[in-house]
Amino acid sequence: MVQYIGPDPLRSLYDAVQTLRRDPSAVPEASRTARLLEQGRARMARKVGEEAIEVAIEAMRADRSALVMEAADLLYNLVVLLADLDIAPDEILAELRRRELAYGIAEKLPKCDVPTNGTAIGSPKPGPVKSGPIKSSLDRRSKR
Repeated sequence: MVQYIGPDPLRSLYDAVQTLRRDPSAVPEASRTARLLEQGRARMARKVGEEAIEVAIEAMRADRSALVMEAADLLYNLVVLLADLDIAPDEILAELRRRELAYGIAEKLPKCDVPTNGTAIGSPKPGPVKSGPIKSSLDRRSKR
């Protein structure tokens, strides 16, 4: 097992992105991060999606070294996107810890109607209601 010793690289990256956002004049000329920030949030989100797909592909190939590289790319792009939204890695880690304390493991939340802050977990996002024979639980609730 490899053990990483040193400063938190996700926090360091987040802090560096925040510095770039606050002071664009301090940006190194060939900064990929600065270029990504300039391209906007939609591009950042696309990069997260692209890297997630590459992670899945390398996992299916069982190519360990390629998977490590792609996972690092995914984390990099995710942290840049989160920094653009002012969401610190600590917030994500706190949510994982909250889940661990609630469920015994920091797993994905269940897809059920458990109220959390007035919103059901797994409830559909607001938007147009689809017509057809199958109605969502949200549709049934709104008719009461």
